[in-house]
Amino acid sequence: MTDKMTQKSHEDMSKEINKDGVAVRTRGYHIWRVIFCIIGVLGMLMFIYPVFRGCHVNIGTLLGTGVFALLTLYGVFRAKIDKSVRKLWDKKAGKICLSFVLALVTAALALVVVITYHMVYAAHVKPKQDATVVVLGCAVRGGGPSLMLRERLIAAQDYLEENPEAVCVVSGGQGADESMSEAQCMYEYLTEHGIAPERIYMEDKSTSTRENIKFSAEIIRQNGLPDKMNIVTNEFHEYRAKRIADKQGIETGSIAGSTAWWLLPTYYVREMAGILYEWISG
Repeated sequence: MTDKMTQKSHEDMSKEINKDGVAVRTRGYHIWRVIFCIIGVLGMLMFIYPVFRGCHVNIGTLLGTGVFALLTLYGVFRAKIDKSVRKLWDKKAGKICLSFVLALVTAALALVVVITYHMVYAAHVKPKQDATVVVLGCAVRGGGPSLMLRERLIAAQDYLEENPEAVCVVSGGQGADESMSEAQCMYEYLTEHGIAPERIYMEDKSTSTRENIKFSAEIIRQNGLPDKMNIVTNEFHEYRAKRIADKQGIETGSIAGSTAWWLLPTYYVREMAGILYEWISG
């Protein structure tokens, strides 16, 4: 009786393994399906979580969530997807299409590595001597700086305290959903934290990183300040800000603020899209 049950068990296992004609349904195969699903779900939550903390949905949110959603779907439907891919690979046209898709994925991964290298390198460029500190604006929330803006202000405050001869320009206009200009918010924060008002110049008209740099440079020229810039922004944003400044002939250093772990993935992906656009637009 026991031998018959054991034999039946082996036969059922064999049928499961050979259901699609190949041995794909092993225990390890099922484990990887679960792993893909877990990683996919956790990844989606990682990109959706900032939205529940009050952040706006942006291209980083959509791209990150989309990628991990696809990974989750692959985990759920892996057997069917693998079977379809094998059938497609057996056809000449299908092989060409799959090769093209693989090439695109490889190129995209290579691009991610290259962009990440530039972002990390730019964030670690040392501040210039005899330079004006320029703090790039970010959202104002409820009459005060948002978390990301506060991270920039903490970095600026630390540098200004360590370099008492340095002056700064706080740069950022007022959005439709903001109670004051970003420049005014930054001015109030820095002065409340011990930075002398006469060391701070306000630029409150800009609405983009490009305008931050351009309008701050005008204030620097008008007031006879050092024409080099030490740009204060979050670490992921330093490279694009530096590239924009380079196009305007401005020599820059970096004062990078740290980004909260739960914000970094969304804004890292968003920034990669911004850098790619910057490269394409020249």
